[in-house]
Amino acid sequence: MRLAITLRRAVAGVFLSVLASGVASAADYPAPARGEFTARDFRFQGGQVLPALRLSYLTIGAPTGEPVLVLHGTAGSAQSMLTPAFAGALFGPGQPLDAQKYFIIIPDALGAGESAKPSDGMRAGFPAYDYDDMVAAQHRLVTEGLGLRHLRLVLGNSMGGMHAWLWGIAHPEMMDGLVPMASQPIPMSGRNWMMRRMIIDAVRQDPAWQGGNYTTQPPALKVANAFFGIATSGGSIAWQAQAPTRQAADQQLAARLAAPFTQDANDFLYQWDSSRDFDPTAGLPRISAPVLAINAADDERNPPETGLMEQALARIPRATLYMIPASAETRGHGTTGIARFWTAPLAAFLASLPKRQP
Repeated sequence: MRLAITLRRAVAGVFLSVLASGVASAADYPAPARGEFTARDFRFQGGQVLPALRLSYLTIGAPTGEPVLVLHGTAGSAQSMLTPAFAGALFGPGQPLDAQKYFIIIPDALGAGESAKPSDGMRAGFPAYDYDDMVAAQHRLVTEGLGLRHLRLVLGNSMGGMHAWLWGIAHPEMMDGLVPMASQPIPMSGRNWMMRRMIIDAVRQDPAWQGGNYTTQPPALKVANAFFGIATSGGSIAWQAQAPTRQAADQQLAARLAAPFTQDANDFLYQWDSSRDFDPTAGLPRISAPVLAINAADDERNPPETGLMEQALARIPRATLYMIPASAETRGHGTTGIARFWTAPLAAFLASLPKRQP
């Protein structure tokens, strides 16, 4: 528990300095640069091989900085990590991941953003990738594409958090520290998987899907996405505060359904289905880097009351958990997308993190 004790002491010491740094705007950190790498003869876990796999990414800061890998959530992209609430509280001068000191690498995950995905042309013939495939692609991008042998930090949110656990297992000596957020290192199961199955099946069972060879996007996709988002993110306290009456709740739902939705059905289905076999249980003792896990007390997909997180962390040599208390300001599973809730513990973690030799 030494890491947990050190972290608690350090948080108090850095909290005021983090607050003093304020919230940066996009102009306060260097403009992101888009890059692309082609992984040759990429072999998927299922045995399929693509001769050329396109992997797109953003970088912030100079390549001479300490490299930090930042991993996005399901149905997101590298661009989705550049919100004022996230990047604006992390990458500016004096902030925990100041781009004047760190070289920030944010990949578009396999199947998302500008990386290779079903909608590029293969449709439902695209290999049915999983999280191990996605991490393997990220590793090839980092090592072959960017020529890096070691990372100061791997930080991921939601799906990116689950990827961070797998990074620590597959490449235990490659990073100084791991920060998995909005995730648990347990088998994909319970309500988390049930809700994912519902959104996957909503696409597959829509007659307009036509086995992935649709001419127009299946209409069930937009409704399923709205249902999933409300049911598994937002926070019970916050939702009640925003919709204290039936009329207010109807307005919230109407706004959600009226919002533009441009996802491709095959891409969307693959993204959610890729979590199907996530289970890092057996590999947890192999994680040798210090771990700061960050979760929210009102996270609908990773409910803390099960006690499973603590059981899993006990199997990792150097791990501690920072739990963000629920309030009307938090957003359930979406809470960790608001970095001000955890910049202080992150800064303390980095300050206490030894540099490991590559």
